[in-house]
Amino acid sequence: MAYTPVRSIIGKGLLFCSLLTIAALGGPPPAASVEPPSTPKADQLMSQTKPKIQQELRSKGFALGEPIFVRIFKLPGILEVWMDKGRGFELFKSYRVCNYSGFLGPKINEGDWQSPEGFYSVSAEQMNPKSSYHLAFDVGYPNEFDMSKNRTGSLIMVHGDCQSVGCFAMTDGRIEEIYLLAHEALKNGQERFAVHIFPFPLTPLNLKKFAASPWIKFWQALEPGYTAFEQSKQVPEVSVHNGEYVVETHSHKLAMQHTFEQGR
Repeated sequence: MAYTPVRSIIGKGLLFCSLLTIAALGGPPPAASVEPPSTPKADQLMSQTKPKIQQELRSKGFALGEPIFVRIFKLPGILEVWMDKGRGFELFKSYRVCNYSGFLGPKINEGDWQSPEGFYSVSAEQMNPKSSYHLAFDVGYPNEFDMSKNRTGSLIMVHGDCQSVGCFAMTDGRIEEIYLLAHEALKNGQERFAVHIFPFPLTPLNLKKFAASPWIKFWQALEPGYTAFEQSKQVPEVSVHNGEYVVETHSHKLAMQHTFEQGR
């Protein structure tokens, strides 16, 4: 897959907006499953979307209500929904992000028009059926890592309406499908689903390609989490220790800051 140079996307519309909830990364799960909130409007939208999605799910061997995992790549502007049939996560569908602005790199300050990059999660309380942008869920920025770096901002959502500043804006039709999959997974007992946000697929080739970026060390620190999922198709447990990300897979903890190997 070819990846567009950063400067070619700067003039595009607005993707990344601002809308609430500060969810600490790696915090303890709730004691009991919480029913995601809804409204008559959201119920109607999900009811209208359900037949189409159920048909697509069946054709690929999935079922509505199975656990989900979301990955977002700023380049090439894709949101992926993965689902777990019980044998590890498999890709169900990739959705094109409607449009976006800003640069590759993490969100630093409130109002900087940047979207975050890193490891986030969404619980039932972060679902927003009353959003002014059709339907939405809060990705959980700032997490514990962001707060350790004194990064500010709030209300970073994945939502509809195809316009915003700071959030991940989808078309209404796309957010209806994504929201339904998330709502049903949470309703069916998934306590929270992970949302991993990357500048681009963190392959050795791409990291080498962007080696001159001022954010290369940050991206190198995210790479073990990306690679852990690519290799196992299990969502790694990511926590924060001493202000840095740590990924835990197969009971081995790996510090996510490491030396980048040239040409790896």
